[in-house]
Amino acid sequence: MSVEEYHIGQLYMIARHSSEQSDGGEGVEVIENVPHTDPSHGEGQFTEKRIHLSGKLPPWARAYVPRFIYLTEKAWNYYPYTETEYTCSVIPRFSIKIRTRYENNNGSSENCLNVNEEELKQRIVDHVDILTDPVDERHYKKEEDPATFKSEKTGRGPLKEGWRECAEVIMCSYKLVDVSFQVFGFQTKVEEWAQRAIRNVLLLGHRQAFAWIDEWHGMTIEDVRQYEIGMQEETNARIRSAQEKLDSDSSEAEKKEKGIDSDGTEDALDHSEGSESEKKQDSSSSKGSGSGTPVSPQKPGYFSSWFKWS
Repeated sequence: MSVEEYHIGQLYMIARHSSEQSDGGEGVEVIENVPHTDPSHGEGQFTEKRIHLSGKLPPWARAYVPRFIYLTEKAWNYYPYTETEYTCSVIPRFSIKIRTRYENNNGSSENCLNVNEEELKQRIVDHVDILTDPVDERHYKKEEDPATFKSEKTGRGPLKEGWRECAEVIMCSYKLVDVSFQVFGFQTKVEEWAQRAIRNVLLLGHRQAFAWIDEWHGMTIEDVRQYEIGMQEETNARIRSAQEKLDSDSSEAEKKEKGIDSDGTEDALDHSEGSESEKKQDSSSSKGSGSGTPVSPQKPGYFSSWFKWS
């Protein structure tokens, strides 16, 4: 497709993709979506979103972060140029910055984002091909496979090996992705994981933009903005409802652990007196501290300690 066509396709794809990835209290919640003017780039759109993702983190990371963790995404869209920034709700030294430019070519531009010499030395160029690159099997759908999809409205597809060299209508999305996580012992692992995660999202999203072309092709910018608003309202309501349910379930579980019924009254067991064995445990804990001060049964985790010195 062309850069001009993708202006509509991108907005449609992001709105629908975000909705499909939002379930069980996780996904993309839109906080703000308003017109924005920049002195250098002109008229555009500013969006702020919360990406709830604790369940999407790798197992090694879940032990260190709260259950409700989210990224804040701030994006300035001056199509065909955009800037996006991500920060984390609980990790102040983590950030992602993405600069994007769309051009009507097959990826032949060497430096369309005007990267300086120092950045060029660090840059690793990674070509993302929506036809040949493998997609996570959890997200694979035959109807979204460019190797089998054929557009009824435009006649485009299925894509064949070497399509990038012979396609008459083609554009490339150039993205400079800068990930920073300044925490000793975790920096390389987290930065590499974030780069892979972003690449996977871009691959899936752009495959979908092509496979969904019959649904958005012919829309005006006003049409797709209305679609975007509708999907955002539906997704926000679904995420908030799921989170309220999770909060309620968590609260009930905590009450049961403390021996408190749902109506707020305590169980028959008188916790204020406690058992003889509990008193002995408290006494031994106090002695063990060496100062007569009870020892806390919970020790601060790695990130709790890190927040104090950061």
